[in-house]
Amino acid sequence: MGVIVDTCLWIDVERGAISPADVARYTGEDAVFLSPVTIAELAFGAENAPGEAIRLKRLASLNRLKKRPTLSIDEETGAVFGSVAARLHKRGHGADFRVQDVWMASQAIQHGYRLLTRDIHDFKDIPGLDLVVFGSRPPTRPPTG
Repeated sequence: MGVIVDTCLWIDVERGAISPADVARYTGEDAVFLSPVTIAELAFGAENAPGEAIRLKRLASLNRLKKRPTLSIDEETGAVFGSVAARLHKRGHGADFRVQDVWMASQAIQHGYRLLTRDIHDFKDIPGLDLVVFGSRPPTRPPTG
């Protein structure tokens, strides 16, 4: 099992609003993966920082984070994305204004991973997504052994 952690939570960690241990309460022993979407969003935030000191701090955080395994966006991800976006469109919940979220959700669906976020409204209507909401009760796992 694996978990993709939404960009908003990595930003919260970088700002000190939450700790890595807070995130670990939700990911448990599951492998944590990055999406290229998260890397892009964090790089964008670093390059648009209001000052050089903040830019360098954000780039340092991004470089630490990039040590985690990153999932690829491949042809299967594209097929999942197209299907999810079409279903959202048919229900009147467009994907065009939140394309990054739909890509990240498509990766989670493709690999059978959970997606951890605090922004439930960005993902709650995505069919087939195993969504875990930060701030709710952390998921419990049956004991192993």
